[in-house]
Amino acid sequence: MKKCRDISDSMKFAFFSTAGEWHDSLLDDIMAAQKLIFLEIYRFRNDAVGRKFLSAISKKCKKGLEVLLVVDSWGTNVPDAFFNPITKHGGKVIFFEKLKLTWDFISSNHQRNHRKIVVIDDYISYVGSANITEYSKDWRESTVRMEGGIAPILKRMILNYADNANNQFYKHNQYKKIVKFQDFLIIQDFPSIYQQKIKRHYERIIKKAQKSITIVTPYFLPGYKLRRLLAIMAQKGIDIHVFIPNHSDVRMVDHIRNKYLGVLHRAGIKICFYEGINLHAKILMIDGKKFVFGSSNFDYRSFRYMHEIMIQGQNPVLGGLIQEFIDETHKSCFPFDYSEWKKRSRISRVIGWTLIPFRHFF
Repeated sequence: MKKCRDISDSMKFAFFSTAGEWHDSLLDDIMAAQKLIFLEIYRFRNDAVGRKFLSAISKKCKKGLEVLLVVDSWGTNVPDAFFNPITKHGGKVIFFEKLKLTWDFISSNHQRNHRKIVVIDDYISYVGSANITEYSKDWRESTVRMEGGIAPILKRMILNYADNANNQFYKHNQYKKIVKFQDFLIIQDFPSIYQQKIKRHYERIIKKAQKSITIVTPYFLPGYKLRRLLAIMAQKGIDIHVFIPNHSDVRMVDHIRNKYLGVLHRAGIKICFYEGINLHAKILMIDGKKFVFGSSNFDYRSFRYMHEIMIQGQNPVLGGLIQEFIDETHKSCFPFDYSEWKKRSRISRVIGWTLIPFRHFF
């Protein structure tokens, strides 16, 4: 269900808990657009949902609106001709990092644009976890619609990214500053061994938690430093909940994450398994007040190899919507069973150990 509330005279927010709800809202906004449609997305597939968006956006191109799409080549995986209905009417489509057919195919193509941002008419914007695909329309997601002055800032970010998509130096230096807007911080990240801005930002705010830490993520593979930090905070009496899907869409990740769950449980961290179709939301909530949402998973691959965007805030109204989502998610979860974990099969244990060196590929 779409929930929309005033946050001030100049800003409104709505939270979407499934991709399908977000698709409906975004299509409405596209059809009502008068000036521009900018979209940066990881997956834009050639399926029923993708073709519906393609048709809606191409109609706006015909009417002369400024249209810019930035899609990831790996995640989108369609030929350039798929977007001809847009480009032939003046729209611009940029594929991030075309796949390179080399002997080291996986490693050379591993750094991807995982961001999900939409800006319409310099006033409406979306940031979140969902993609434009048919198969994931019923997944549990976390996408926020914003009306107000944050839209021009996000538009500049999309434009800067599009204008320098092939400039490696620019891509690795344009995100040095965290952008502030009212009560929000916009954190952009890029592939790096040393920077990992989102991970380091998480470490800073987790250390400041006074009462609770809530993590919602489809893929829970934090490195040693984050695992240790969470364990230390739990031993200090901080209430920590981690919400993950019972079975994610990447089963290899499930095998790896399961290796660590017993240790985290013994440290006092509460693991909750979502029983629905798939939990794909990405949220960090501190003390029920400070929230972070966006595109980044809580895993090694997002922190190390992906272009990501997260928005932090401490606004009570939007925070209330996010907390409602967490509470509703909790109702569809069951707790981690340590005794069952200890009895897991030898095959499961071996798979988990074997895949650890390849954790950044999933």
